[in-house]
Amino acid sequence: MHDFCFTIPYGMILIGGGLIGYMKKGSITSFAGGAGTGLLLILAGYISLKAFEKKKNSYIAIVLQTVIAAALTLVMGQRYLLTGKIMPAGLVAGISALMTSFYVYKIATGGNKFPSKAE
Repeated sequence: MHDFCFTIPYGMILIGGGLIGYMKKGSITSFAGGAGTGLLLILAGYISLKAFEKKKNSYIAIVLQTVIAAALTLVMGQRYLLTGKIMPAGLVAGISALMTSFYVYKIATGGNKFPSKAE
């Protein structure tokens, strides 16, 4: 599976979560955090997709994705440990931990694989 296949939906989930946090609690911090990280992830996913279309890997995009997911894992994991609330801290920490693992795997295996041409 290619990184952008998961990164773009992951970014959209974060944006949606930030928007929901803003609508339910009026939290500008939730909106800014969710929208900011979500947009950066979507941008990184788009860069990776465009590089893939050229049969290249964008290591800048994969590193950016990894750093954002790891930071969210740490920040939201700490918030979950302090509050014990599954929503949103535990959920975001769990998803981000899975995504961090996926990105580290992609880096370790050399990035996206390109289909060989059938001849």
